[in-house]
Amino acid sequence: MPTTLCFDFGNTRLKCAVFSGKEFLKEIVLDNDDERTIENLIEIYKPEKSILSSVVNHNPAIENILKKSTHFHKLDHQSKFPITTPVGKPDTIGADRLALVVAAVSLFPGKNNLVIGLGSAITYNFINKHNEFLGGGISPGMEMRFKSLHEFTAKLPLIKADWNFPLVGYDTRTNILSGVIIGMAKEIDGTIDAYIEKYHNFNVLLSGGDASYFTRYIKNKIFADPYLIYKGLYAISEFNQ
Repeated sequence: MPTTLCFDFGNTRLKCAVFSGKEFLKEIVLDNDDERTIENLIEIYKPEKSILSSVVNHNPAIENILKKSTHFHKLDHQSKFPITTPVGKPDTIGADRLALVVAAVSLFPGKNNLVIGLGSAITYNFINKHNEFLGGGISPGMEMRFKSLHEFTAKLPLIKADWNFPLVGYDTRTNILSGVIIGMAKEIDGTIDAYIEKYHNFNVLLSGGDASYFTRYIKNKIFADPYLIYKGLYAISEFNQ
């Protein structure tokens, strides 16, 4: 089966997924975007195709490397999609959001879908049964909330995510964990409820590295897939070949 490399360069991490045909094989976290890093991946996996989704200022030289060795596609607003996008300013839509909604359409065609991405920011992305991406919302992600509590106060510490905490915190650390994580879960639930009032019947897809952890705190029925963005990138790559 042909191998495809799907690169997802976000604000927090640089990542790559390996597909054999349509099958997702593995996720690789990259240390950097040096030319040699990309060349090593090509040497190991010998991909026929590649796609890059980037919301950061990545090393432009890697695009030439991928073009020379693979059928390469760079995801942007000029890419071809199996969806329509908001007409306002399509060039401002994050590549990651486009990949998420395309994944939803691929998994649940002919359905309304609300796709929630957990990353540096939380993105809410609604696409209707006619494959029209209507937009959604953006709010601060988990790490951003931890950092803001530390940087905009005099004494609150910067802490890291830990999923073992009580509802009622007993010290500063567990108070922050409870406030941030349960606060995010209640925000997500409340946003889903607001969409239910307007659209009634739709699938809810939750994606991102922390998706599986949040499911225990969310009361609404959701489909959690931490690799959803890669599946969208693969679908876009195929659509643009």
